[in-house]
Amino acid sequence: MIEEPVDCFPGAVSAASFPRKRESISATGTSPNIGPGFVAYAIESRQMQGSGLTRALNPSPCPSPHGRGDACTTVATPSPLPWGEGQGEGRFVQFLAPSSAPASHAGGNIGVIGKQLALFGALLIAFAVLAPHLARAQVEVEIRRGQVRAIPIAIAEFAGSNLASETAQIVTADLERSGLFKPVSPAAFIDRTANVDTPPRLQDWRVLNAQALVVGRVTDTGDGRLRGEYRLWDVFSARQIAGEQFYIQASTPRRLAHIIADAVYERLTGEKGYFDSRIVFADETGPKDKRVKRLAIMDQDGANLRLLTPGRELVLTPRFHPLSQQITFTAYRDGEPRVVLMDIMSGQEQVLGNFPNMSFAPRFSPQGDRVVMSLQEGANSNIFEMDLRSRQLTRLTQSQAIDTAPCYSPDGRGIVFESDREGSQQLYVMSAGGAGLRRITYGHGSYSTPVWSPRGDLIAFTKRVSGGFAIGVIRPDGSGERILTEGYHNEGPSWSPNGRVIAFFRDSQGGNGGPKLYSIDLTGYNERQIATPSFASDPAWSPLLK
Repeated sequence: MIEEPVDCFPGAVSAASFPRKRESISATGTSPNIGPGFVAYAIESRQMQGSGLTRALNPSPCPSPHGRGDACTTVATPSPLPWGEGQGEGRFVQFLAPSSAPASHAGGNIGVIGKQLALFGALLIAFAVLAPHLARAQVEVEIRRGQVRAIPIAIAEFAGSNLASETAQIVTADLERSGLFKPVSPAAFIDRTANVDTPPRLQDWRVLNAQALVVGRVTDTGDGRLRGEYRLWDVFSARQIAGEQFYIQASTPRRLAHIIADAVYERLTGEKGYFDSRIVFADETGPKDKRVKRLAIMDQDGANLRLLTPGRELVLTPRFHPLSQQITFTAYRDGEPRVVLMDIMSGQEQVLGNFPNMSFAPRFSPQGDRVVMSLQEGANSNIFEMDLRSRQLTRLTQSQAIDTAPCYSPDGRGIVFESDREGSQQLYVMSAGGAGLRRITYGHGSYSTPVWSPRGDLIAFTKRVSGGFAIGVIRPDGSGERILTEGYHNEGPSWSPNGRVIAFFRDSQGGNGGPKLYSIDLTGYNERQIATPSFASDPAWSPLLK
């Protein structure tokens, strides 16, 4: 199971109809799943206290806990490992390596990932730094002057079923869109026979300046499932970095590519990926003064779009449940706003409550058992929390001002919101019980729509200044404010599951103008439009599917 946060809380989407099985290659030599000349190694990792790395344990000549694989070794790897088996703190994962490789090198050389990025004098992001006990690899993310130098990577043509070519293309597109990778054009490939069964001719990839190589295969298992396999190679050190296989339902083939892209992303950056996720948003059609808004959902890359509501009522601000395939949204029925809970697989709905005085849509707590919202009282509004089991409301703020747009911290212990209690619209943080309130923004302009990063390190916001709207981030203690992107009207930030990318919408001027979805990473340089067939607003990013 992959557990990742979304929007302003951590959690994992429960996708009962989208099950996937992720497992390490578990056999050696003559297994039909791997080619001759390969051996599987089990790697145990334990996270060091307060460290982003795992401690390399002493090599052990024992099999994995379940008796699979015939050799074991240990290496330092990014923590926590995203896969593996066993119980408790220790995790086990098996990699494929050429049988000629010594056991101490079985895990490959993952490389050195840049740790910090300074942008406009403020702390940006940290990529996990991996310094294995092996020789330094050539695969690395190089960060200079506020920009990330992308890794040249080659994704070879996948072998197998008729879905293989499309799978490789989707993996390529995912990695390129992250801004951290620069895929080599397939037109330049010399070796077109690279596959998962034999070591590739790495000299053919070195001349293309590819630092990393992905080879893969997609197979229809004949029982309604697809099996995807990949191998990740460090081209210059001639080491295999990773080898895994995954099983998913044949009805969701694109997910296989996103899962592989996430695995490659994680092995080369030390952080979770975000490609196997979805975005729910408000689809908008019709003239500007008579817009029809319907809820829609799609893959994070814009594929597999599906409408969730018919458009007979105004719908706004969808939010993902942190632990299930459910969303909340605001629906105006009979002229009154109602908070609706929808199962996005079955389409079943239930009304959580009628709140004619609601001034901002609710957001879930990290455990999914509470929601926080703002309710208007005369000319003022205050923050309230609802227990979803008892439907009991608890007041969290008591002010003669407009307190609105609340959002939980990923640990559920804090809430950020906007308020004009000191004159202008600013951001405030308090405990989940309403105590310890403090202001965190003091810049020029007004701040709104705060959303806590799933990592807990940053809060995204919309800022209005000099007639324009910007998307920015700030630390929860009020330091390190940075603007990522500016425009005529940018609004509605929502975090990717790994807390490295923000989705938002940007409105355009004119009678024929309308909102479109965009994404921006924390460097502020990698801005992309997310293609939708119609106008789109109010994006909410899901957790990683499982």
